Amino acid sequence: MPRIEFYVLSSSNAPGRLRAACQLALKAWSAGLPVFLRGSDEAQCGELDDLLWQFKAERFVPHDLHRDAPLSPVVLGTDEVPSAEQGVLINLGSSLSPHVERFARIIEIVNQQPELLNACRENFRAYRQRGYDPQRVEL
Repeated sequence: MPRIEFYVLSSSNAPGRLRAACQLALKAWSAGLPVFLRGSDEAQCGELDDLLWQFKAERFVPHDLHRDAPLSPVVLGTDEVPSAEQGVLINLGSSLSPHVERFARIIEIVNQQPELLNACRENFRAYRQRGYDPQRVEL
């Protein structure tokens, strides 16, 4: 059963949410875990791709879009089936991934934007209804 955490940011800043996702991807990859960074759509995956190239000048995060290299250490995608199992899912989508059971750890990143808060509350309830025990982490 995956460990599920909701990382709660204090601002409603959308770019801050993407930066937090990149930092968490770096941390998980540095720990030797495969990472699936799930964007809300292809455009957001493109933003994440650009951000991963520049957010840490002294550290490269090996990443690719799922369609280009599904076995990359950090994979960017939406609802594709992850190639690596038991890794970390960083979910920026507004719904649950259809592949929840394939991950050892799931991180949802929440900011204070009202519609995102509502979507994340629904996700929290959905995890509980499935028998998971999601935890809240304040950042």
